[in-house]
Amino acid sequence: MNLAYDGSTIDGPAYLEVVGLAHRTPAWVDALITGWSAYGLGVFALLMLVAWWRARRAGAPAAVTALAVPLVTVLAFGVDSLLKLAVREDRPCERLHALTLEACPAPGDWSFPSNHAALASAAAFALLLVSRRLGLVAMVAAVLMAASRVWVGVHYPHDVLIGFAVGALVALVATWAVWRRQTALAARLKDGPLRRLVAAA
Repeated sequence: MNLAYDGSTIDGPAYLEVVGLAHRTPAWVDALITGWSAYGLGVFALLMLVAWWRARRAGAPAAVTALAVPLVTVLAFGVDSLLKLAVREDRPCERLHALTLEACPAPGDWSFPSNHAALASAAAFALLLVSRRLGLVAMVAAVLMAASRVWVGVHYPHDVLIGFAVGALVALVATWAVWRRQTALAARLKDGPLRRLVAAA
């Protein structure tokens, strides 16, 4: 007996429309989207690195907030993963037996909320509080990442929407908390083993 949650009652038809459109789209477009879905999270890591490097020029407090971005992103992943375990929603490709661009994850690899969307969103919102320009670039990338997860067939639309919201909420709360104490945190780090990470470039 399958005790997993059936998310198809929420937006299953919309999911099937997107998956169907993916199969009517030129192969090169699908290849780009599939590649982005699989490897695009690396772009956020690069943006974090650039944000930290630039923040060092603004002083140790700014560097501390930039250093917090990866930690905040990991925190969002943890919160999102706990929600996955609580809801236990079947993947749409498994529940609806849809032919998808990406291989359908194994049973027990739950769908709701999307980890990719949460990670991308958390990185984008946290980066916004470090650098508006880099944050806006990351925000566009995060929206594209969330959409790609539906396109390749591994998530319902509601999975990525809630995942995106979870990432945003965690990032805004956690990054703001660090930003409020960045001067005090910088003072501690400047005298510790991590001082080179906050030293001026």
